[in-house]
Amino acid sequence: MATLPGSTFIGRERELGVLEEFAASGRPELFVLYGRRRVGKTELLQRLCQRGRAVYYLAAQVRDRDNLRGFKAALQEGLGDPLIENVEFSDWSAALGYAAERAADERLIVVLDEFPYLCEANQGLPSLIQRFWDQRGKNSSLMLVLCGSQVSFMEQEVLAERSPLFGRRTGQRRLEPLTPSETLAFFPDWKVEHAVLAYGILGGMPAYLRRFDPGLSIQENLAREMLRPEGYLFDEVQFLLRTELKNPATYNSILTALAQGAERVGDIALSVGVDSTTANRYLHVLRELRLVEREIPLTDPDPLRSRRGTYRISDRFIAFHFRHLQPHLSLIEAGRGSRVFEEFIHPDFEYLAEESFTEFLCEHLRREAAEILGEEVVEVGRHGGETVRALARTSEGRGIAAVARRAYKAAPGALERESKLLEQVFPKGLTQLVYSLSEDSAKPLEVERVSPAR
Repeated sequence: MATLPGSTFIGRERELGVLEEFAASGRPELFVLYGRRRVGKTELLQRLCQRGRAVYYLAAQVRDRDNLRGFKAALQEGLGDPLIENVEFSDWSAALGYAAERAADERLIVVLDEFPYLCEANQGLPSLIQRFWDQRGKNSSLMLVLCGSQVSFMEQEVLAERSPLFGRRTGQRRLEPLTPSETLAFFPDWKVEHAVLAYGILGGMPAYLRRFDPGLSIQENLAREMLRPEGYLFDEVQFLLRTELKNPATYNSILTALAQGAERVGDIALSVGVDSTTANRYLHVLRELRLVEREIPLTDPDPLRSRRGTYRISDRFIAFHFRHLQPHLSLIEAGRGSRVFEEFIHPDFEYLAEESFTEFLCEHLRREAAEILGEEVVEVGRHGGETVRALARTSEGRGIAAVARRAYKAAPGALERESKLLEQVFPKGLTQLVYSLSEDSAKPLEVERVSPAR
C-alpha cells in the first residue's frame, strides 16, 4: 500500500478489505501475506492494525532471544499490559500462547512481519508455530499474520506441502505491484503522458513511485534517485536480487541479455555464455519470482506445444535498470549521470513510453474491455505489430486487436495488412479497439471500437 504526505492510501483498497474481512470473521485465522521488497506489505498491515486490537512486530536479523524480547515489547505496547514487563518467554510457543490467553474472546491481530528473519535465527520456528496452532491457536480469538519479503522462502518453507505449517493457513495473498492505472495517482498534477512514462521507468512498486517528487521533472527525479550512487533507487535492483538469490551473478547476466533484446533461450544462453539447459534453469527461477515472463503469441495455433515463446523482463523498473543503468554504472559512479541521461536515457523515452502504453492497453483489455465488447476476455497478450500492440480472445473465440491511434493514423496500410493476417487467425471475427491517451488521469485511455471494414 502506498501513501503520500497528507493524502489517503493509493491502491490496495481491495487487499485491505480482504484482510478486514478475515479480521471480522469471528474465527481463528492464520493468514500468510508475502511479496517482493517495497511492494507495500508493511504499510498494508499497519493500516489493518489501526482498525482494532493488534500487536505488530517487525523482525530483525538478530538472535532468536533478541527477537523474542522485541516481540514482548510489541505485546506490551499493543495490549497496554504493564505486567508483561516481568514476563520472560522461553520460546515462541510461550509468547504466542500468552497472546492467545490475553485475546480471550475478543479479536486480537498478531503480525509477525519479515517472518523469514525469525526463521533464520530459529529454524524450528515453523514447527513451533504448527504445534502452538494445533494446541491453542485454532481455538483462540487470534488472527495471526505471517508476512515476508523473501518470496521463495514464503512459498517453499511456509506454504508448500513440505512445510510444517501446510494445511494450517486459513488464507494467503501474494501482494503484487500496483496496476499501471493505479500508479497515475502518484502524479496527479502531471500530464498523463508524463505519468505514463514514469510508470515505464518505475513500474508498479509503491516505494519506488513515492521516491519521484511530483514537483520535479522526470529528468530531475532520475538525477536525484538513480543517476548518482547516493540515490535511493541506484542499487535497489541488486538489493532485491541478493534478497532472493544466493548467487545473483548469472541472473544479472541473463537479465542484461533480456534487456538488450535477447528473447529466445538460445540467444540468451549465447549472450550469457552458458548452455541452453542452464539458461532454462535460471529463467525458471526468474519466472517463479515473476521478474521474467514467457510469452506465447495468441496467433500460435498450438500454444501448449509452442516453440515460438519468447522471454521478457516483466517488471518495468528492473527492465529500466538493466537497459539504462547497469551498462553505465561506471559513468554514474564517476559523477557522469547527466551524460548517461543525455546519451542513453533521454533518446529512449519514446521506446519507454511505447512499452508503458502497451502495459496500459493490456490492463484495459483484462479489466474493462468486456464492457465494450459484451463478452468476457479470457486471454490477453502483447503483439509486436506496427499498429497492433496487443491481442485478446473472448470467451466466444473472437479476436480483439488493440491498435495504437498514433500508429493507426500514421500507417493505415500497415493496419490493413495486419488486420487481414489476424482475421485468418480469428475466423470467428476480429474487432479493433483503437486506443489513445486522454488528458484525464482518472481515465487515462480513450477507446474507440471500430469494425474491420473501417
